[in-house]
Amino acid sequence: MPTTFKEIPRERPSTPLLDKAATPDGLRRLGEAELEALADELRLELLYTVGQTGGHFGAGLGVIELTVALHYVFDTPDDRLVWDVGHQAYPHKILTGRREQMSTLRQKGGVAAFPRRSESEYDTFGVGHSSTSISAALGMAIASRLQGSERKSIAVIGDGALTAGMAFEALNHAPEVSADMLVILNDNDMSISRNVGGLSNYLAKILSSRTYTSMREGSKKVLSRLPGAWEIARRTEEYAKGMLVPGTLFEELGWNYIGPIDGHDLPILIATLRNMRDLKGPQFLHVVTKKGKGFAPAEVDPIGYHAITKLDPLNAPVVPKKAGGPKYSGVFGQWLCDMAEADERLVGITPAMKEGSDLVAFSERFPERYFDVAIAEQHAVTLAAGMACEGAKPVVAIYSTFLQRGYDQLIHDVAVQNLDVLFAIDRAGLVGEDGPTHAGSFDLSYLRCIPGMLVMTPSDENELRKMLTTGHLFKGPAAVRYPRGNGPNAVIESSLEPLEIGKGVVRRQGSKVAMLVFGVQLTEALIVAEKLDATVVDMRFVKPLDEALVREMAGSHDLLVTVEENAIMGGAGAAVSEFLARENILKSVLHLGLPDVYVEHAKPAQMLAECGLDAAGIEASINQRLLKM
Repeated sequence: MPTTFKEIPRERPSTPLLDKAATPDGLRRLGEAELEALADELRLELLYTVGQTGGHFGAGLGVIELTVALHYVFDTPDDRLVWDVGHQAYPHKILTGRREQMSTLRQKGGVAAFPRRSESEYDTFGVGHSSTSISAALGMAIASRLQGSERKSIAVIGDGALTAGMAFEALNHAPEVSADMLVILNDNDMSISRNVGGLSNYLAKILSSRTYTSMREGSKKVLSRLPGAWEIARRTEEYAKGMLVPGTLFEELGWNYIGPIDGHDLPILIATLRNMRDLKGPQFLHVVTKKGKGFAPAEVDPIGYHAITKLDPLNAPVVPKKAGGPKYSGVFGQWLCDMAEADERLVGITPAMKEGSDLVAFSERFPERYFDVAIAEQHAVTLAAGMACEGAKPVVAIYSTFLQRGYDQLIHDVAVQNLDVLFAIDRAGLVGEDGPTHAGSFDLSYLRCIPGMLVMTPSDENELRKMLTTGHLFKGPAAVRYPRGNGPNAVIESSLEPLEIGKGVVRRQGSKVAMLVFGVQLTEALIVAEKLDATVVDMRFVKPLDEALVREMAGSHDLLVTVEENAIMGGAGAAVSEFLARENILKSVLHLGLPDVYVEHAKPAQMLAECGLDAAGIEASINQRLLKM
């Protein structure tokens, strides 16, 4: 069994076996008797690596043995291995030629936080959002069959990701097309079954063995000649199997279910995977693992050790943290509790983001009005719509990148029916080291085109609180989008007063240049304005746009500059230009925002500088435009 470590090593550990297994080819040259020691070395290397760089932590520790077994048994990269979400893929990266680059993990120009096709041939599918693996692996299996290839397709999905509807859509489809593929359920919370131990391991060996499979197929041929006999035998097997293993659901869908087995028992894993490797049709293996396995603090607190920041160097001087305001998510969490006290109709909904969106206090104070729907964004949105139909006032707390997954429901189920649902959209804009799959780059673009939608973007913590109240009181669908991290430490009013809808405010009066700012870049814009003597407007509302204020700025300034942390194409700045064109107002306009590319992972400040959205970049862009006028 795995060795349990109590500390994160600060010096690179000695790993003689891992040194030989820099790629799966090297791994497969090791003897089976050496693999458990290799797994210990890999776990120690992962502890060291993430301690140096920070990043996702517990999930990778939990799949050390599974990762070793998969690359040992299957012929990767020819066999296609798809990791769901990708939080657990660091051991995979270490074993697939990237060990020496792991010191650059999640840094600008370095190894990505998630599997990426452009990074390695072993990363067969780019991931970041959950529940895509079974569909992708099924597509690969079908394509391989059409090409006459014998390569295998394997999807590894967690019990959390299996709650999403997309996973079940793929589970339903694979038996229909008789796909030769393997789905591995990595059950790291024991949410499906606790039936792990000697009996289930033994059953897994038997049910996946060639002997059992050949006997089953031979019996099928014999019994098929006897009227009614095969159906009786099939049902007898099904009921017997159902009493011993918890796979009835998957069996009914058409999968050959094996498990659950101990995901940290390498001999069992390897034997079972070998037995299942050449079985035809959809195969489903249920393994039970422990998140954070092998690192004592993470085993005790898997949520707290989901991800960590890098360790400070020993004897490093204590650097005082810069003064800053509360996190925007914290401001939302406090507002939610305050508004729930004032309005008993309020309910809070989140798709598995209680901690991230700061609903912990709300869930404890108002448990009967708190709904965590798991990783099911589409359901979260339509659930809110159903509640709104009956007079409730739902608040959907959701990350910008995840709301993309519920977009049809937002339009079809909420907006078309003009229902009172407030979307509190966290992680809007660039989020840093997790990269483009997690950036909230498009929400202003995909929200402002929806009829009847109220869309707001705050410039500080107090504005966020006011906008949340405004959206809650609004008759119809409303959205407030706010970034990850801390605000500029604005004074937060305790009242629950709304803003006047569709009205911006001039924060600084200048001349020649008017900067129309949508969101938290207001701080940077004010710095630039002092140098250029520019006017700065906090636009507040993307929809409805403060058209009177835009008209006024166009009439009194030579250049309008729109600033937003959203895609320029279709964003808030585009709304300004559309208004000017519609009113036949000829004015020079400069749009600053996210360019028409996927901004790669880096520190948030680096990403903003790359996009020209820090003070230096904004100033440079304005000066360049003024030179051309």
